[in-house]
Amino acid sequence: MTNLSRGVRNVKWILVLVLVPASLLAEPIPLKRVVELALTHATGLAVTGADEQRAAASYRELKDSYIPQLSTGAGIGYSYGYPLSLAGSAPSLFNVNAQSAVWDASLREFIKASRAESAVASLKNEDQRNQIIQDAAQSYAELGKWEQRLIELQQTETEAERTEAAVEERMKEGVDTLMDAERAHLATLRLRLRITEAQGSADVLREHLSKLTGLPDADIQTEPESVPDFPAPPQEAPGPSTTNSNPTVQAAVEHARAQYLRAKGEHRALLPSFDFAAQYALLSTFNNFQSYYIPSRPCIVASVNVLCVTNSFHQNNETIGVAIRFPFFNVAQRARAQAADADAIVAKKQAEATRNQVSEETLRYQRTVTQMKAARDVAEVDYDIAEKTVTALQTKLEAGTANLHDLEDARSQVSERFIALQDVTFELQRAELGLLRSTGDLEKWALGK
Repeated sequence: MTNLSRGVRNVKWILVLVLVPASLLAEPIPLKRVVELALTHATGLAVTGADEQRAAASYRELKDSYIPQLSTGAGIGYSYGYPLSLAGSAPSLFNVNAQSAVWDASLREFIKASRAESAVASLKNEDQRNQIIQDAAQSYAELGKWEQRLIELQQTETEAERTEAAVEERMKEGVDTLMDAERAHLATLRLRLRITEAQGSADVLREHLSKLTGLPDADIQTEPESVPDFPAPPQEAPGPSTTNSNPTVQAAVEHARAQYLRAKGEHRALLPSFDFAAQYALLSTFNNFQSYYIPSRPCIVASVNVLCVTNSFHQNNETIGVAIRFPFFNVAQRARAQAADADAIVAKKQAEATRNQVSEETLRYQRTVTQMKAARDVAEVDYDIAEKTVTALQTKLEAGTANLHDLEDARSQVSERFIALQDVTFELQRAELGLLRSTGDLEKWALGK
């Protein structure tokens, strides 16, 4: 290599460093850190987390029905004549009420259904985590593609501008024509267009990752070495063990189970139930109770004096017992149970459809990964041949046996092959991420769990 060519290369890399945006000179952020920040800042995960808390609270609400509920208060008021009840209880200065379920067949099934729905909420939260991880990893990989392409295009642009200047000099000397100069200028313009496209795409992805992670977009730069190796995809068709590990399938199955238990509870609502109930009341003395509860008084019957005894009035009163219900006729409840049966059938069929859909998606991803790997191998060899062609033409040009335009065409081919290789590699990564999510292994791959 001549001293001139070495000097040109040094100038080339200096120009690359000057032209690269400041964001690309920031400290690289590994993929694992990006995923962790995305899981912390993602709004979608906060929503599903709240849904999971609500489902867990609904389950505890039903389960705690067996624990007596205590309430206290008073029912003070004016009464004329016999003291009637206030809000279903006698007027009292102070009262305490307690009630809870003792045996209720429908309540037991509703508790099981609520526990299943709580599991559904947890699985949906897990699926949302996988979606965020997939979004972050895919955006990270795509940003890395545009960053590498931007550097490559800027390097090629420098060479194209140098070639354009050389063609202009050759045109002045009468070696090249005006058409040759226009072709060289067109090649430079095309490179600038691709640089603008790459810069715009990179800026959009940085903005997306910034919203996803909470990092300033200027501080986001990828580190390709931090992306873990993807596991080899299985060649056999996905079986039940593969699809059942998918959170979406698990959530659909649990939801179908919850609907079945809820329908079972609606049917059992027609069975007898037993509730515990207790009440204490401190009755007032100014509501005319004494006028209707007299300890004892003489009664005159057929001119004979006898003692007529009635119940005495007490301020302190307690009641404790079991309330028993026998719903022997309830047409509305039977209709409600039939509607719940229909909901259970729909949920079961939806679970089957979800399992089939995930199985098909998994198989499609498997085949796509295999196809993209073959396409990547072809693109790598094609790119390698194009690079070797440029090296050979560069040697011939220095020896004076090659044409400058042939070298420029070869460099254009290298740029095209490089872009094609990047696109195929990214499509392969996209398919591999989709396959990992379908099989339920995405979080383990991204975070090393």
